[in-house]
This record gives sequence, C-alpha cells and structure tokens, in this order.
Amino acid sequence: MSRVYNFSAGPAVLPEAVLREAAAEMLDYQGTGMSVMEMSHRSKAFQSIIDDAEKDLRELMEIPDNYKVLFLQGGASQQFAMIPMNLFKNKVGDYIITGQWAKKAWQEAQKFGKANAIASSADKTFSYIPDCSDLPIDEDADYVYICQNNTIYGTVYHELPNTKGKILVADVSSCFLSEPIDVSKYGVVYGGVQKNVGPAGVVIVIIREDLITEDVLPGTPTMLRYKTHADAGSLYNTPPCYGIYICGKVFKWLKAKGGLTAMKAYNEKKAKLLYDFLDQSKLFKGTVEKKDRSLMNVPFVTGDEELDALFVKEAKAAGLENLKGHRTVGGMRASIYNAMPIEGVEKLVAFMKDFEEKHGK
Repeated sequence: MSRVYNFSAGPAVLPEAVLREAAAEMLDYQGTGMSVMEMSHRSKAFQSIIDDAEKDLRELMEIPDNYKVLFLQGGASQQFAMIPMNLFKNKVGDYIITGQWAKKAWQEAQKFGKANAIASSADKTFSYIPDCSDLPIDEDADYVYICQNNTIYGTVYHELPNTKGKILVADVSSCFLSEPIDVSKYGVVYGGVQKNVGPAGVVIVIIREDLITEDVLPGTPTMLRYKTHADAGSLYNTPPCYGIYICGKVFKWLKAKGGLTAMKAYNEKKAKLLYDFLDQSKLFKGTVEKKDRSLMNVPFVTGDEELDALFVKEAKAAGLENLKGHRTVGGMRASIYNAMPIEGVEKLVAFMKDFEEKHGK
C-alpha cells in the first residue's frame, strides 16, 4: 500500500526520510548489532544519541546557554502539574485561556494554589486570541501561562503577551520547530513531540536555569522536579530512548532543510494555499479570525454536519487521512505540520474544489 497524506493532529506525520533511515537502522544501529529500542540508556551509543539531539536542538532554536533542555515523559499534560509544583513561590499563576489545553492547565494549577484566568476567548469558541497588550496581571503571579498554538481551534499568538515583567511559560506542542522563536523571552517553553517533532512519548522542556531549584511545593514527587532531570542530564531513570532517537533524526532533517527560517517560509507557503482556497470558497469556511490563524492547524466547516461527515469519508477514500475535526468542535481540521509535503496540501485543495463542485449549493 502506498503512503497516505496524513493530516492528523497528533501523533502526526513524520518525515519519510527519517522513517526510512530509522527502518534501515532498526536491527543494527551503527554497528552495535542491536536496535536503539534494545539499547541500554547507560551505553556510550545512547549517550551520544541524546547528546547529539540536544546539540542539534540548541543550534536549531539558538537556545541560550543559561537554559537546560530536558527530554521527559508524561506528555504535555504532565507539565500542567509540574509547572506550578516547581514554579509556585507565591502560589499564584496567571493563565490566558485560548482553548482546551490552556483551560486544562489552568484547572490543574488550581490544585496547587491560585490560578487566575486573566483573559479568555471562550466567548467565541476560542476562534481568536484575546488582546494581551495590557492584562490584569496579579502582582504576586509567579508566571503568566499560554498555549502558544491551539491545535483544536487553529489559533496562534503572532505576538507574545505583555507579561509586565513576569516569567512567560508556553506550551508550544503544536508549533514546536515550525518557525524561529526567541527562547530568551520565555522562562519555560515545552512541547509534546508527537505533533511536529517525533513519536508520542517524549515531552521536551526548555527551562531557564534559575527556575530549576530545590524550592518546590512540599510533597512534589522526585520524578516531577525539574532539578531531578536537569542534574541527571535527562537520564535519572530510563528515558523514552527510541522517541529521543527519532527526535534527533528530525532535528538533523530540519537542519538539512535550512533550519527554522526556511521551515517557516515553507509552512507559510503551504498554509497560504489552503487559506486562500477557504477565503474564496462558497461551500467551505475557516473558523478562525484571519489575524490569529495558525500555520499548523487549519479548521474548517461546510455548515452542514452531514456534508462534513461525507467530506471526511470521501477524503479518506482519496488517501487524505484524519481530516475529521476534534470531537469538541466538529467539522474538519487539516494539520499541516513540518513533515506534511506541499503536494499533500495541493491534493487536499484539489479534492476540496471537486467536492465543492459536486455538493456546492
């Protein structure tokens, strides 16, 4: 069977070149006579894999020297608790609610102290990013928290909030490595890798060193302390070895593609194809305010649930997989991450045109 165009929001499409390379090394990684899946995380071979991955990520993102890179488990959702557990000093966190994941993080933080929802776009089903130029930031806030790109709703912060000097914490799961960011503007940047970087099971945390301390909330488990992992070079316990190995290959693939500036240009080109079609279509419409559109996740609807279901079914038959929208919003969603080739977006737009000719009113 030939490969489909996979528009899944995560676990998501990976670069074919990376999959082929991993397949070639599956039984024997660089003469070790074993797969990375079977390898001790204490071995020289694996140490070199994790060291290389960190080095390449630092180069790609231009991560300053005073930030640690941690390869952790538990997905992005575990960070919802780790952040307050490690960063709460005054036990106050300010949250901007732009979708389901920011909301879940805010709800989790309430277990550990005071979590303020200082802005929200819930009033219009999270279809925009609220004005963050003059937020009611709590003077005791330990940090301001955002989900930078909202996978479900297809919105993104094109400008970071004015945190009035407070630490910015960002979940970047679905826009990770899709374009350059200035890491120095954040205290913590983290993301589950299964959307844009690697296979499910790894979360990467980039954290400023002064935020890694022994001074955590009483009762914080050893495994949920950033210091535990920072001190052990992400090898305190057995890490998600194979996932880290694939992430490392994706980092090399990104470097070979010209890095994050080149990737941003490619992603803009892909997104423009789809948004330009949506903007002139009489059947389909995008659900996000234009100024806040994501390059990574593009939700759209026909306005008729039965027609939406038919579209998803016929698209699947045409080799366009996983276009059904998230269960909380319905409709369709195309996730066009780094590894989605432009041909996939071209084929989707051509299919949408045909579908509109058949079913347009």
